[in-house]
This record gives sequence, C-alpha cells and structure tokens, in this order.
Amino acid sequence: MITPGLDQELQQLQGVYQLITEFLVNYSFQLIGAALVFLLGLWVASKVSRLVAKQCEKHQIDITLSNFVSNLIRILIIVMVAIIALGKIGISVTPMVAAIGAASLGAGLALQGMLSNYAAGVTIIVTRPFVVGNTIEIKGESGVVTRINLGMTILTNEEGEQISIPNKHIVGEILHNSFSNKLVETQFNLSYNNNPEAAISLIAELLSQNPNVSQDTTPNIGINGFNAIGIEVGVRYWVPTQNYFQHKYKINLAIYNALKQAGIEMACPVREIHLQEK
Repeated sequence: MITPGLDQELQQLQGVYQLITEFLVNYSFQLIGAALVFLLGLWVASKVSRLVAKQCEKHQIDITLSNFVSNLIRILIIVMVAIIALGKIGISVTPMVAAIGAASLGAGLALQGMLSNYAAGVTIIVTRPFVVGNTIEIKGESGVVTRINLGMTILTNEEGEQISIPNKHIVGEILHNSFSNKLVETQFNLSYNNNPEAAISLIAELLSQNPNVSQDTTPNIGINGFNAIGIEVGVRYWVPTQNYFQHKYKINLAIYNALKQAGIEMACPVREIHLQEK
C-alpha cells in the first residue's frame, strides 16, 4: 500500500519528468543548434585569435600588445556567440545583462584597487612606455622588464630578485626607461700637477676597448669641476643592466690601474696642521 506522502512525491517526480520530456521534445533542435553554434563560435574565436597573433608577429608588434589584442578579440567573439546561442533556446539576455551590470557595479566598488591596476595595465599595453626587455626605474625600484600583466609588471634585478610592481603605481609616475642598458656615472679627482687631457684620452681608449661598454652611446669623459682637492673628472658610460654593478666595479679598477701605470696621480684630501709654540 502506497502512503499518501509517497504518492505525492511520486506525482511530483512524474511532473518533473514530463516537464523535462516536453522541454526536450519541444526544444531539442534548438538545444542542438545552440550547442553547434557555441562550438563553432569557440573554433572561430580560436582561429581568429591565432590569425591576429600571427599578423602582429609578422608586423613585429610587441608580444605583450599582440597577446592582449588576440585574447581580447577571442573573448569578444565568445561572448557574442554565447548571446546568439542563448537566443536560439529562447532565453532573453536582457535581464541577464541587467543582473550582470548590477553585480559588476557592486564588485567594482569592492575591488577598486584591483580594477585600477587592470585599467593601468591596459594603458601600459596600449601606450607602450616600455616593453619586455627594457630597463626601467620607478619609485626607486629598477630592473629589466620580464613580463607585463594586466595587474602588475614584473622586473628582475642584478641579484636575480623578482620585483612585482602594481600597474597603478607606474601610470602617472615619473618613469626612467634606459632600455637594455643603464648609465654609470663616476667622479674622481686628479692632482693639479697632472695633465687632464692625458687622463681623459687614456680613459676614453680604455672604455672603447671594453666589450661590456655600450658603444651605441659614446661615453662622456671630461672635467666636471674644480675644487680644493684637485681637478674633478666625470665619466659617464652605459653597461648592460643585468650585470650593472659587476661591470662598474671592474671598469673602476681598470681605470685606477691604467692611471697608476701612466703615472697620473689621483688627488686625495690633504689637511695641513701648523703648531705654534708660545
């Protein structure tokens, strides 16, 4: 004997079964069509994305910008296809768009910092103040750009440390971009008894023969000023950022040894003390 409660549950299950059956009978072709449209859309999105990426590579467009553009096009195509597929099965997307808009507003207020990083990332990718491989300095941090994400930019310094800078701290700030090299500035004093032209010529020859010194920008060597110690000589040249300090220290030692062998005296502070007898 079937109890009244069990009989009611069976009737509910039967009603659900009939509802599902009727839905499949009435909308089976629409479901198959929507699935085919969506799958075809995914295939088209993938093909178009790859085509755009190849065209960007062919025209030597920066890899970060090409990836951003190709992924953006793929997402837009998938969204459009999803809307078409939902329309095939009779689902109106207008209420969904309104709900998504309301949810996006709430999420945007809660995630202002993250969204500002993403907006700044889009600005960096589009305006391209720097690209992967450039050497930048921002807010006292410097290094070679290894990756540009929507949320942050990744740098690597000479010590092998990975520096992650949120993109909102890059856009709108003073940015130094020395590309793949970095400037070395050195000053030292020569005695007034020396010929500064001989020292400048010697240093210029040393830097021109050093394979680690970039010759794309001619090194600058000259008299930086005069002081109580001696003639202040300034030296400016460019070396690869990845080994900045290593090259700087070696070249400083080479300059010192070359001046010493040439008999050119480097000045040092001298203080004379006179004692008077009373």
